[in-house]
Amino acid sequence: MSKKQILLINDMAGYGKVATAAMLPILSYMGHPTYNLPTALVSNTLDYGKFNIMDTTDYITGVFPVWKELGFRFDAIATGFIVSERQARIVSAFCQEQSQNGATIFVDPIMGDEGKLYNGVTPATISVMQEMIAVADLMFPNYTEACYLTHTDYHPEGISVDEANALLAALHGKSGKSVLITSIPVDHRHCVVGYNHKSGQYFMLPYDEIPVHFPGTGDIFSAVLIGHLLDGNSLRKSTREAMDAVYRLIDLNKDNADKNRGIPLENYLNVL
Repeated sequence: MSKKQILLINDMAGYGKVATAAMLPILSYMGHPTYNLPTALVSNTLDYGKFNIMDTTDYITGVFPVWKELGFRFDAIATGFIVSERQARIVSAFCQEQSQNGATIFVDPIMGDEGKLYNGVTPATISVMQEMIAVADLMFPNYTEACYLTHTDYHPEGISVDEANALLAALHGKSGKSVLITSIPVDHRHCVVGYNHKSGQYFMLPYDEIPVHFPGTGDIFSAVLIGHLLDGNSLRKSTREAMDAVYRLIDLNKDNADKNRGIPLENYLNVL
């Protein structure tokens, strides 16, 4: 099968393996020609507590006309961290245009975790993120983000299978396409749940959690997931592959002294 050209629209950290810095080596290793458009330049992973960040929206507005003039096309686009409402509108319009030209759109609506929004994310940002997920062939929010996108109450103790399926159905209604919800407690088990719009089937994949924190594991999940989907694998199989890859990488690095840097991916690409 011929490999697909994919554009990553996400932030770029100078120090640490998160976002574009985590996804690009994985997708490249999997054989997909991978390009990137940074939504922000970040000095280091936010886990260090201090950081500097530069909004690149003005740069982006200059990039799109050049790419259009040069005739650049992408088979797929994956969006991640969006730094402002203005940027979200520009990026969602580009994704809509590319979707009409046949590109597959993957959206990770990064807004919050553990029941709370990240600093700087406003109700207006949530509204604009609705535009992003509306053009998604596959969206994959975490449980917190799924609740905010659907105006559903967040239950830290977890939810039932029926409630998880209802949440998936509500998200599916916003795009008409496939949905995953990551890191969601269902019937007292850590799970990833999904809905495949092509088959009309819901699924639930439990996993064991290793009690250490690395930034960037969600980006690793996204990259492996997308890589397998672009290779023609099913949504359920691709999701399982991504979950297993994240588990293996965390297990191999759980004793690292500085976890704030993320996982040093280049040393472990062969386990993907």
